[in-house]
Amino acid sequence: MEYYNYLKSLHLIFVITWFAGLFYIVRLFVYQIEANDKPSPEKEILQAQFKIMSYRLWYIITWPSAILASIFAFWMLFFTPMGNAWLQMPWMHVKLCFVFLLYLYHAKCQQIFSQLQRNEVKYTSNFMRLWNEGATIILFAVVFLVILKNAVNWIYGVIGILLFSVLIMLGFKFYKKIRNKNSGK
Repeated sequence: MEYYNYLKSLHLIFVITWFAGLFYIVRLFVYQIEANDKPSPEKEILQAQFKIMSYRLWYIITWPSAILASIFAFWMLFFTPMGNAWLQMPWMHVKLCFVFLLYLYHAKCQQIFSQLQRNEVKYTSNFMRLWNEGATIILFAVVFLVILKNAVNWIYGVIGILLFSVLIMLGFKFYKKIRNKNSGK
């Protein structure tokens, strides 16, 4: 059991740093996209700085954390007696679906990161602000599933997450109005 707790601790540490990287990289996307609208030479200076910051965050923190979190998760699930028991539980199947969504979210962030590194701006900063909430929704779902360990009541959790998402979007619209008012737009 002690061995399993070490694995679980390491998994949790790298999940936290993975999410920290995902939260921050999208904020850097917002800033990099907004830097595109600045006049020269400010535009070029900011873009260069955000590219460096994004590169370091993505490849020194986010990717290694994702890989290590996954390694420790697979180790716990497939090479420990406790993991075999977890795999039999319905809530774990639901959690693994959300983890799959997290991998898809990460892959899309990789695509956006690569585009911005090539100075290809395909999204607005407002889209990125909303996109940033995707990781938050996945985090809420996974934490509630792991703590409650109930696959039946996850439906209530999903309804709660959707309501939370609506609140986030309303908060975003409110923030945008305040920001536009303060900038004179």
